Amino acid sequence: MSGPNEIPSELAASAPVKAANAHWYPVRVQANKEDTVRRALERRIQLHGFGRKVLQVVVPTEKIAEIKNGKKRTRSVKTYPGYVLIEMIMEDDSWSFVRETDGVGDFVGGGTSFQQKPFPLRPEEVNKVFGIDAGVEGARIKIDFAVGDSVKIREGAFENFEGVVEEINEQKGLVRVVVTIFGRATPVEMQYWQVEAIS
Repeated sequence: MSGPNEIPSELAASAPVKAANAHWYPVRVQANKEDTVRRALERRIQLHGFGRKVLQVVVPTEKIAEIKNGKKRTRSVKTYPGYVLIEMIMEDDSWSFVRETDGVGDFVGGGTSFQQKPFPLRPEEVNKVFGIDAGVEGARIKIDFAVGDSVKIREGAFENFEGVVEEINEQKGLVRVVVTIFGRATPVEMQYWQVEAIS
């Protein structure tokens, strides 16, 4: 993943920290019901006092910056649609407790009995999910054009010029466009939001 995941503020500080015998497990749920399942699990955890064994329930998301109708906006999207991540101590009762929650499918890599308990995510997988080692701050940039596409420059010194995308640097949000100036092909570099695809 190229961008950090958005974790509820109350969980953000503690997401990477866990009890020695607690691990993160991915659980399948119905697509578009991730938040509903998360809330149901959190209600049951409080109701049945399972907070010491089922520590956190997270729907991983990331922020994406994009241009829509000429305006820059940032939105959150689910990183793994159809899954929630649960930090828990895997024991018979906690395994059953999670599986018996409405909307929960099964643990990824798990069997149908506790003797076939699922494997937790490895530390590097957890780091990737929570964006700890992504090395990128802020929102991931969504660029709606590719190298070789024809584009129009929306603002700046070359406003209304048309050209062809030569290079895209998604990490920095920069685009190099070749435009014709005084009859010569000239590469110019600008922010991705200053350019729009010609449809």
